[in-house]
Amino acid sequence: MEYTEVERERLAKLDRLRQAGIDPYPSRAAFIHERVMAAEALQRAQLLKFEPATPPQPENHLETGPVAIMGRIVTRRVMGKASFIQVEDGSGKIQFYARIGEDSISAESFALFKDLDLGDFIEARGPLFITKTGEPSLRITAWNLLSKSISPLPIAKEEKQPDGSVIRHSAFSSPELRYRQRYADLAVNPDIRNVFRVRASLIKSIRDFLDGENFLEVETPVLQALYGGAAAKPFITHHNQLDQDLYLRISFELYLKRLIVGNIERVYEIGRDFRNEGVSFKHNPEFTMLELYAAYMDMYSIMDLTERMVQHIAQRVAKDSNGMIEWRGHRISMLEPWHRKTLREAILEYTDIDYTQYPTVESLQKAIKAAGLAYSPNAKTWGKLVDGLMGDYVEKNLIHPTFLYEYPRDISPFAKSKAGDPNTVERFEGFAAGMELCNAFSELNDPIDQYQRFRDESMNAEGDEANPVDEDYVRALMYGMPTCGGMGIGIDRLAMLFAGKDTVREVILFPHLRQDE
Repeated sequence: MEYTEVERERLAKLDRLRQAGIDPYPSRAAFIHERVMAAEALQRAQLLKFEPATPPQPENHLETGPVAIMGRIVTRRVMGKASFIQVEDGSGKIQFYARIGEDSISAESFALFKDLDLGDFIEARGPLFITKTGEPSLRITAWNLLSKSISPLPIAKEEKQPDGSVIRHSAFSSPELRYRQRYADLAVNPDIRNVFRVRASLIKSIRDFLDGENFLEVETPVLQALYGGAAAKPFITHHNQLDQDLYLRISFELYLKRLIVGNIERVYEIGRDFRNEGVSFKHNPEFTMLELYAAYMDMYSIMDLTERMVQHIAQRVAKDSNGMIEWRGHRISMLEPWHRKTLREAILEYTDIDYTQYPTVESLQKAIKAAGLAYSPNAKTWGKLVDGLMGDYVEKNLIHPTFLYEYPRDISPFAKSKAGDPNTVERFEGFAAGMELCNAFSELNDPIDQYQRFRDESMNAEGDEANPVDEDYVRALMYGMPTCGGMGIGIDRLAMLFAGKDTVREVILFPHLRQDE
């Protein structure tokens, strides 16, 4: 490994510390049992301002009892026999003050203290006080190095505004470098750390809501002998002991519905899916999904449940108390009722094509051409043409949360047919901010129909995206599955909305990137 000049200087300091008998990477923090977080320490120190006045001392007016704080050094200022550093922990920042003196630290300890660098982790013990300039601080009486930083972090500069806000001038602004070195990105950008707090809060609120609706959280296999539940190309791996190829799951669906067969009436899973597909602002090869299934419900009751769940999330996660979010210049209310329209109505609205009037591939292709619109040459089935019209001309216009329902049967292999219309199924998709969020069905529970749809799809599939014929799943349906509704919703896309980020890479801690040569 090659080192920069700064890294070589820090490595020299590392050697000096070890020669002085100091372990730069100790096994434990000595003051852990006395620790308070920076935010709590600031609150305690602020109380000093309201104590009765006492004769002021050079550095402070009053002090609290001793506390211990630990964190990373983010700024430092050395002035002769005194030194100020700012330390950041998971709750915020606080100033440390060190000086040579009987009530502080020895000259030898102070000399080592001055040798600390930005990025070092330390722990310190001492009383809290308010400086003459009004800064809540900890006066160090004892300290220890917890971890020596070798590589300097790209610390951002902060500029305070007259209104009290702070503008950060980041030295780490390259998106690709930030994603590759997410550890450094998180270390220097508190706004990025907050994105993942929002994400965690979102997932917690989903769990709270579904647990309150008597759903049971379960876990199903990631490695599967047969993949299914979606139209996607899987990743393939190999089990050496069994000498068997396995697939990383593309969906939880078929396993979760097996549990409905097994009399677990309401189930959900939050976990990772893997699809060997392209990347975009809303796609990553591995992504987090919620899927839920409920016996005795249908598409319409699942639609109501989904709307209530997203509103529940908005009440707990949205920055705006009215559930408003901002995304790509749009202000979107996540608490207002969702719009609801059939897929036919939406496509007619945005393309002037009533696809039900063109029941064959050839006639629909001609209608699309006549309207001056384009379609994918890979769309070889009638349902794929309809789906293309929705994706190309409708989806981008669905800014307010909207449900589109009643979809073509041949692109919905697990949905129950609409009564009186065998070519249309009870399926809906939910959209907001111009992108798809969720997908749901009145689940097909006729095993004979399901088996035939598996076979039809395998014959009409494009490329590697067909669901294989899962005979064990059909066998499960043979035992009987009650009327059932199911829904899958993308956690990453929800996080994009509530965190105000316009690319999925901003809400995934370690997004997939090309290998860095």
